[in-house]
Amino acid sequence: MMYQHKKHLFFDLDHTLWDFDKNSALTFDKIFNINNIQVELEEFLKVYMPINLAYWKLYREEKRDKNSLRFARLKDGFDALEIQMSTRLIYKLSDEYITFLSTFNHLFEGTIQILDYLKPNYTLHIITNGFKEVQHGKLNKSGIAHYFETVTNSEMVGVKKPNPKIFKHALSVAKASPDESLMIGDNLEADILGAINFGIDALCFNYHKDSIPQHIDSIDELLELKRYL
Repeated sequence: MMYQHKKHLFFDLDHTLWDFDKNSALTFDKIFNINNIQVELEEFLKVYMPINLAYWKLYREEKRDKNSLRFARLKDGFDALEIQMSTRLIYKLSDEYITFLSTFNHLFEGTIQILDYLKPNYTLHIITNGFKEVQHGKLNKSGIAHYFETVTNSEMVGVKKPNPKIFKHALSVAKASPDESLMIGDNLEADILGAINFGIDALCFNYHKDSIPQHIDSIDELLELKRYL
């Protein structure tokens, strides 16, 4: 329980508590059916998911804005499958994806149990790079909003993790110091190294079983947090 002395726990949302991959797949299935798009969902997701991750990296690095990300990731996905899609329809799908995404709210296994375990002893917070209009819907509709005292999103600050300004803002709003705080997230660059470089200890939720540096503490399942807190 090496982090038991901490007072403030900052969680990432997507891919950490909220099961983005599962909910995103269900959203695509819905909007493809609405628009009568004849494409195998698994085939589309196989090409789309790495494209989406690449665009989110560009978004974090301020090399893409929100609107161009939302359009380009879909266009590139359809182009990769050699599916002709009009610009108008891609924009429509982009809007519907955002509209329906937070209507699916699968959480990672153990999310509610670990939040119930942590809430009595720690003050819990969210730091997310996700779009403002979507993230609050995810928290509310999945039934976990009440666990968190503060929610910091990148649009609120004007920069994204791993930029130190977002960690500075989150700590300021939380009235927390770096030494009494712990960041928990899945993304090595944005969540873990971003926090560490700002002086905040970090723990990686490595559900994707990626190779990470040995000096980084990591868990494969959320309930393993009990070993550290």
